[in-house]
Amino acid sequence: MSNTTRPSSQSNGVRLALLSNRFEGIARKMSNTLLRSSRSGVINMARDFSCCIVTREHELLAAAEGLPIHVLSGPDLMARSMLEFHPRIEQGDAFLHNSPYHGCSHPADHTILVPVVDAQGIHRYTVLAKAHQADCGNSQPTTYMGTARDIYEEGALIFPAVKVQTGYQDINDIIRMCRMRIRVPEQWYGDYLAMVGAARIGERELLALGEELGWDKLHAYEQDYFNYSEKRMVAAIRSMPEGRVTRTSIHDALPGMNEEGIPIRVDVSVLAEQGLIEVDLRHNPDCLPVGLNLSESCARTSAMVGVFNSIDHSVPKNAGSFRRLKVQLRENCIAGIPLHPTSCSAATTNIADRVANAVQSAIASLADGFGLAECGGVIPAGGGVVSGLDPVTGKPFVNQVIIGVTGGAGAPSADAWQLIGHVGNAGKMFIDSIELDELRQPLYIHQRRFLQDTEGAGKHVGASSLYSEFGPVGQNSINVAYGCDGAVNAAQGARGGLSGFKASQGKRGADGQTQVLPAWGQVTLQAHERVFSSSSGGGGYGPPHLRDPAKVAHEVAERWISADRAHVVYRVVLRQDGSLDAAQTATLRRALSADSPEAL
Repeated sequence: MSNTTRPSSQSNGVRLALLSNRFEGIARKMSNTLLRSSRSGVINMARDFSCCIVTREHELLAAAEGLPIHVLSGPDLMARSMLEFHPRIEQGDAFLHNSPYHGCSHPADHTILVPVVDAQGIHRYTVLAKAHQADCGNSQPTTYMGTARDIYEEGALIFPAVKVQTGYQDINDIIRMCRMRIRVPEQWYGDYLAMVGAARIGERELLALGEELGWDKLHAYEQDYFNYSEKRMVAAIRSMPEGRVTRTSIHDALPGMNEEGIPIRVDVSVLAEQGLIEVDLRHNPDCLPVGLNLSESCARTSAMVGVFNSIDHSVPKNAGSFRRLKVQLRENCIAGIPLHPTSCSAATTNIADRVANAVQSAIASLADGFGLAECGGVIPAGGGVVSGLDPVTGKPFVNQVIIGVTGGAGAPSADAWQLIGHVGNAGKMFIDSIELDELRQPLYIHQRRFLQDTEGAGKHVGASSLYSEFGPVGQNSINVAYGCDGAVNAAQGARGGLSGFKASQGKRGADGQTQVLPAWGQVTLQAHERVFSSSSGGGGYGPPHLRDPAKVAHEVAERWISADRAHVVYRVVLRQDGSLDAAQTATLRRALSADSPEAL
């Protein structure tokens, strides 16, 4: 490492900190604009969006609180494809991008790219506002078509960096195309305007910053910050144990597949002395005739998510730290680089989660204190896409509801983030407000509660399962589309931690009778019918009998777990009044250690 990897003086360190906050502040302004002006609930309640800034060399610089699956890789590829398709760019241009073959995550993630061009016509930065659409024109009313055989059956409109504004004015041909294809055109157009507004805020703020400080100073800062971030990444990796691990995480089979499911293999090499981590995804199945195939950006990002979940959280996530990661992909691979017309409809979630989970659990196997257990799978009916006709307005409605999802994994020094949603969004998405969901679409949420004894048991526990049950209001009907992983292959624990709870869903008829629903599909609910689901929980980290007995007693009192589970799984003895019997607990745990010395 050269001396350029660190600030040359304290004043340079202060300058890095100040400018880093200035750039992140701009990304936060973009995000705030998108949050407060968008129309669909999946954006303005669940916050399924990200805003970021990339350099003129297409390197990620700042992303504020973006979803990792959106920003770690993808913005760089999309900005590069924008210039490949449009070599001449001008101030006032904007581009709509959602092509999974040219850097986008999946077709539902509409992205607005705005090149920041100064008064001399020089391209300085590119700002991106990406938001998951409630409807993107799929042939079915869902943005996660796991069963789509190809992009044609999927049916989404694909925009590979298509110019949508020139001179700050809409190109109405594109707008009309979207209005004709998307089921909720006014909702989509409101979200489009919110994305454009967010990107224009970023453009305005960067132009002002360049005028204030000078472009040369800003570009010099970029390299200083990347060098600093690389140095931090090297230090984090050098603190890890050296080793190479192969790990497989199995995605549940889709309808029509063999019951073994889809094995996702990762080969992780931690080259601690070199300050480098390599993840090889090439030994995976070819792309399949389903919508689960990863886009290139999601394949790279999912591996990166697993790595960043396993190291010092304070390492900056930008192009500098990315220099110390090598992700190996191959074309026509389910976890690699897809070729048109492969469907990547659900690229941000299912297989991507399996990649990230395998990476972080592989690192956990190297030594205690590293990595993470597996997070739970998605998307149960409690996180499905609801659609139908609003009985009040008579107009179609479509929205993804985030009512019942959990999934967090146990960590080396902490319990799970219960409502992480899935590993790729890192808890950045919010769970819906019941009241707001009921106001926004004609449904009634009958139950939402955590299920007792469903945590991934461990020294540090994985998330419990969240049960949800909802149905239509009045005499109308609604459609619920979902695609649930983790109903067969639960999230695995790490270093002696136990697996998380398996997901499930069912339908309750108007007569109260219930039936089990398949893990993938769509269900139409008539008046007085309901759908219910239990989310996939997360795996635990470390042996359960090493968990703090006082925590176990508290969790029994709070009804997270039962007294029986405390005794059998955690080896904790409680008195009749629920208080901890420390002496009997110690005796019970010593007996376990004597029978199974390796348990320690």
